[in-house]
Amino acid sequence: MTKGKFIVIEGLDGSGKGTQITLLTEALRRMGSKVHRTAEPTDSVTGGLLRDALGGFVQRDAYELSALFLSDRIFHNVNPKNGIRHYLEQGYDVICDRYYYSSFAYQGMDADLSWVMDMNLHCPEILKPDLCIFLDISPAVGEERLSSDRSHREIYENVATQQRVRKRFLEVFDLLKDNENIKIVDAARSVEAVSADIIKICEALKEK
Repeated sequence: MTKGKFIVIEGLDGSGKGTQITLLTEALRRMGSKVHRTAEPTDSVTGGLLRDALGGFVQRDAYELSALFLSDRIFHNVNPKNGIRHYLEQGYDVICDRYYYSSFAYQGMDADLSWVMDMNLHCPEILKPDLCIFLDISPAVGEERLSSDRSHREIYENVATQQRVRKRFLEVFDLLKDNENIKIVDAARSVEAVSADIIKICEALKEK
């Protein structure tokens, strides 16, 4: 059985990740692929702790969040019933909404970036994606989109923080450019134009 491809979609809040993941899932299935869609934080107990913190209901510092995300990510990889590794080995392409790149960008703003990166990149149970696509928008565009469809904001969902996050994402991608397959897509364009670029990138990946 051919192992599936592990694809991560990253982006600022409001970048359109959910929409693009839906369109990519449909496109891959039309190509004949089995697809498993997933996200971080997961639905685990640890994921619930993370959502409470991200929602502002429980205060945790960047080091606590980094460690919780690491624990949740290990579970996400190794869970024998619905983990990433399980689906890849069953021949599914796995599309994940956020992965360790988000930990580097978000928690890496206020925790030691090297520490956050090292514990994720050097953990034997955490798989390296075959592809990371970053949906790049300006924080102002993200703010405009969030204002139209969010009644409650998470702790990172403001323009000033998103400016720092975008800067950190780009710094991290520069650090990882020799070891990871990262593609940056201009997500300020129409949904259709962005989707076409993403599908083209994934088609090339599938041909390898």
